[in-house]
Formats: sequence, structure tokens, C-alpha cells
Amino acid sequence: MVQTGDPLVSTAAERYLLIYMIGVLLLVCALIILIFIFFNKRKNKLLLDKIEREKVFQEELSNTQIEIQEQTLKNIGQELHDNIGQLLSVANMQMSIMNMQVQESIKDQFTETKNVVKESLSELRALSKSLNSDVIVNRGFQKSVENEVARLNKLQLLSAELEITGDETTFTNSKDSIILFRIIQEFISNTVKYASAASLMVKLDYQEQQLIIHIEDDGKGFDIASAEKGAGLLNMKSRADLINAAFNLRSEIKEGTSLQINYPYREETKLTF
Repeated sequence: MVQTGDPLVSTAAERYLLIYMIGVLLLVCALIILIFIFFNKRKNKLLLDKIEREKVFQEELSNTQIEIQEQTLKNIGQELHDNIGQLLSVANMQMSIMNMQVQESIKDQFTETKNVVKESLSELRALSKSLNSDVIVNRGFQKSVENEVARLNKLQLLSAELEITGDETTFTNSKDSIILFRIIQEFISNTVKYASAASLMVKLDYQEQQLIIHIEDDGKGFDIASAEKGAGLLNMKSRADLINAAFNLRSEIKEGTSLQINYPYREETKLTF
């Protein structure tokens, strides 16, 4: 029997075939990896696009909510000024006319009542102005804060102080100044309503790139964990987020409450009230 074929040739052919198969396998693996990387990148891009769309949507929603709130406050301020203010003005004028006809025995009580009406009218006008965003913009942020602190002291609800460091910086973004003022108002309102505080301190620190606002009271404090879902706290936090301001609220039972806002100066935005 005669054998045909060279074993060396057969072995070489098998080796080439094995190398070819390994090469094909590596190529397929590389192709699979490339496809995986491509689809993974595409998936990440779609996810980032979705997150960005949601962020834009939330910002637009927050803008709309704040616009509605500001318009509501403006309307309330106008109603207070036009209606209640008008009634108090009439009452004040009538009491001035009656002043000469009041019996001497009740003169002091009448004068005291007249002064109460006059003070109420003055406070109502100050309140209606603080609710109007146009007045805040025209008056300026710092002056608005000064008036708010003065109003607190005038009402004798507590002892309020304002400390200013650095040179006043004019806001290029007037809407941001309104939002910051509303946050301060919200904190003060919560202090007056719930904190049973004797004193309140507001600090404005004007720095080159940012404004640091620090507010603190000596009230009874509260548990932040249980209050995180409160409307007032959420409202302040969402307003700060909208203008890219760092928001740090701290409070402990019987230790008072403090809030620090780091606001980086921004250019004018499309937010309109």
C-alpha cells in the first residue's frame, strides 16, 4: 500500500487554518467590543440628553412657578395699597377732623387710637412695597433688605440687625436680586411665626465673584430632617437652586437657626415677572 501526502504539509496547513480561525475570532471579538462601546456611548448620550431635558423642564417649571408667585404677591400688594390702604387713609382723615371735637376726658385714648391707625397705614404701605418686585428692583437689593430689617424693628417683633461687609455690588441680573430678597423674607417670616426668637442677624458679604448672605436667629430651632418637606423650606431651596446659589440651612433644637447662601454673580437671564 502506498501512502500519499506529506505530513509536514498537512501540519502547516492545519497551523495556518488555526491561525486564520484565531484571527477571525479576534476580529469578531473586536467587532463585538466596538459595537458594545458604540451602543454604550449612544445609550449614555441618550441618558444625558434625557437628564438635560428634565433639568431644563424643571428650570422652566420653577421659573413659571416663581413668575406666578411674584405676580400674585404684586397683585396682593396692589390690593392692599388700593383697598385697605384707602380705607385706612379715609379713617385717618376722619379722625383728624374729629380731633377738635373730642371730649377732653377721652382725648388721650383718641390720640392713641389715631396714632395706631396712622402707624397701620404706614406699615401697610411698607408691606405692599415689599411685595412688589418692581419696587424691589427700583429700590435695589441692599436697600430693600435694609427696609425689611427696619420694618421688623419698627414692629418690635424682635431685635433685628444688618451687617454689611465689602462694597455694594449692583446686580446685573435684577431677577436674581428679587429671588434672594424673597429667600430672606421667607426666613424672616418663619422666624417671626415659629421661632419665638428675641433677635435676628442678617449679614451681607460682598466679594469679588460672589455675594454671601448669612441669616441667623436665636429661636427655639427645629429638626431639619422632619421639616425638609415643608413648603417654606422647599420654596427657599428651589429658589436658590434656580439661580445656582449654594444653600446651607442649619438648625438645632434650642440652638436657633441659620442660613447661608453663596450666590455667584450672573448675567441677566430670560426670567420675567
